[in-house]
Amino acid sequence: MTALLALTGSLLWGLADFGGGLLTRRLSALLVVVVSQVAAAALLLPAAMATGAVQDAGPRLLCAVAAGLLGPAALFCYYRALAIGPMGVVSPLATVSVVVPVGLGLVLGERPGAAQAAGIAVAVAGVALAGGPEVRGTAVGRQAVLLALVAAFGFGTVMALIAEASEGGGLLLALCVQRVLNVAVGGTALLLAARRDPTRTLPAEGLWPALRPRLPALAAVGIADVAANGAYALAARGGQVSVAAVLASLYPIATALLARGLLRERLRPVQAVGAGLALVGTVLLAAG
Repeated sequence: MTALLALTGSLLWGLADFGGGLLTRRLSALLVVVVSQVAAAALLLPAAMATGAVQDAGPRLLCAVAAGLLGPAALFCYYRALAIGPMGVVSPLATVSVVVPVGLGLVLGERPGAAQAAGIAVAVAGVALAGGPEVRGTAVGRQAVLLALVAAFGFGTVMALIAEASEGGGLLLALCVQRVLNVAVGGTALLLAARRDPTRTLPAEGLWPALRPRLPALAAVGIADVAANGAYALAARGGQVSVAAVLASLYPIATALLARGLLRERLRPVQAVGAGLALVGTVLLAAG
C-alpha cells in the first residue's frame, strides 16, 4: 500500500508540475502559485469544517504551519524554472528533494532491506541521468538550475513537515492549514510584487481576462498538488519514510514524459536510460 500511495502522489505531482510550468509561460509564477493554491484551499476548508477535523489540532500542527510558510517560495522557484528552461531537463533536478525525507528516515533509525536499498540507489541514479546531460548546456541557464535546486530542498522539507503534521490522523487539518497559509503568504507576496512592478506580475490584458479561460487548469494544478501531498503523507505514515520519499520523488519522470509527448521536447538516449532505471528502482522498492 505504501508503494501504491507514493506512486500515486508521484503521478499527481508530475501532472501538477507540468500544468504549473505550462501556465507560467503565460502568467507570472507568483500568480499561478496563488490562484492554484486558492482552489486547493477552497476545497479543503469546507471539508475540514464539515468533518470536524479541527478536533485533531495539536502541537504537530506547527509543522503544517511551517510547511505553509515555506511552500509558496518553493513552488514559485520551481514554476519559474520550468518556465525558463525545458521541462524535461529542469524537472529531474527536483529529485534532490528526496535527500531531506530520506535523511530524516535514516536519522530516525529506518534501515531499508537489501532490495529496497538497491531500489533507492537505482531510482535516484536513474532520475539524475534523466536530467543531467543538458544541465551544463545552453538550454538550461544557471538561473533555472539554481531555482530548481532551491525548490527541491524546499519540497523535501515540506514533504517531511506534512508527514510529521499528519501523524495521529490529522492529515486533512494539516493539509488545510498548509494551503490557507500558502494563500496568505503567496497573496501577500503577489500584492507587494504587483505594487512594485505590475507589468512583470500582472497580465497585460488585465487580471480577469487572463485568468478566466485558465481557471480550470489553475484549479486542477492546485487540487492535484494537494492530493499528491495527501497521498505521500499517507504513504510515509503507513511505511518507511525513506521508501515512500524515493517513490514519490519520481514525479519529474511524469513531467518529462508529458513534455516529450505534448511539447515535443526531445529526450536524449541517456535520459531515456535514466527513466528506465527509475522504473527498475521502483519495481525493486515495491517488491521489497
